[in-house]
Amino acid sequence: MLLPILNVRKSSSQGMAINDDSDVLHFLTNEGDDRYVDARAALKNSDVYSIVFQLSSDLANGTLKADAPRAQGILNNPTQTSNGHAFWQSMFAQLLLGGECFAYRWRNENGTDMSWEYLRPDQVTPFLLEDGSGLIYNVTFDEPGTGVEAIPQSNMIHIRLLSKNGGKTGVSPLSALANELQIKNQSNKLTLSALARSIMSPGVLTVKHGGLLSDADKAARSRKFMKQTNESNSGPIVLDDLEEYTPLEIKNNVAQLLDQVQWTSQQIAKVYGVSDSIINGQGDQQSSVQMMNSDYIKSLSRFAKAIVGELNTKLNANITMDLRAAVDPLGDDYASTVANLQKSGVLDANQVTWLLQQNNYLPDDLPKKEQSQAQVQPVQVVSGNDTSAEGGDNDDEEDSSER
Repeated sequence: MLLPILNVRKSSSQGMAINDDSDVLHFLTNEGDDRYVDARAALKNSDVYSIVFQLSSDLANGTLKADAPRAQGILNNPTQTSNGHAFWQSMFAQLLLGGECFAYRWRNENGTDMSWEYLRPDQVTPFLLEDGSGLIYNVTFDEPGTGVEAIPQSNMIHIRLLSKNGGKTGVSPLSALANELQIKNQSNKLTLSALARSIMSPGVLTVKHGGLLSDADKAARSRKFMKQTNESNSGPIVLDDLEEYTPLEIKNNVAQLLDQVQWTSQQIAKVYGVSDSIINGQGDQQSSVQMMNSDYIKSLSRFAKAIVGELNTKLNANITMDLRAAVDPLGDDYASTVANLQKSGVLDANQVTWLLQQNNYLPDDLPKKEQSQAQVQPVQVVSGNDTSAEGGDNDDEEDSSER
């Protein structure tokens, strides 16, 4: 029989503010005025979306393992409104965007976690208690009529990345990309404008010895020329000696603008500590695939340490995150490593089989290897009156006499 869920929330409490900016992203423009950009607007950037999606998905593909059954249960099924993978990917995506993410712990009278509720950053405002003994969170729930509730620190999952105040709150990685994102936005506008102008003005039609034509005459001649071009069915353009047509080409500065977009993509990847190859960049041309995978695992481990650190504290359990499924989904790299250990004599064949079965690379009901039977060579029986045998004896006698 399940105990009823106990709502231990209190009324709004005043404390010392420690987070002046609870926005997901908060940039300063060159004009000096503040500009608010929420997560939905940030994800409209293709490079930001690609990096956040891949990192959050790979972190969610990792396996959270706890040494306590109750902790393992809430980690596997943290919410009642979605599946575990969707919940964790949403948490990790918010962590990558805002530098911190929140979840409220619904617990029963015994303090056992029943479910967790994901909270948006605009729903939470953390405060430091007046005596400095901990944090308290003013939370605005979506349920009607709840108002602002004061949540103690023990009932809140608060995962942070880089912090400037001793780990109380996190800093958004995108805060370091204010200039780069502004450059990319302006570069996109300038590139589109340059491309549009190059298409709108295909060439210059010069009328020789025509005197000073009015604007209406020039526009009328341009329309007639375009009509002639369209009706010729991609045929050659015929002009008389009084006209000269010069086609326009896209200048090299448009290609340079596109290179500028690639530079900002590298900057975005650098902030998250990953190679730009994960957003279809060039990456390090001198690194092998194995070296690039090793660097990517190190990047994931940096985020994983922040995640398990918070979960260990709140759940009072030893929690680890296994990222093998994220970086080696088929298990081929793991199987190759185990096979090399067998070749070097570190592991026996039965130990290799057990390890591969534990990691679901081989089925548990794998039939045992059949023992190869030694083949018995037939023995030829030679009779005593065989002349070939006698000849052999004589040969031995001749050999002995020669010696």
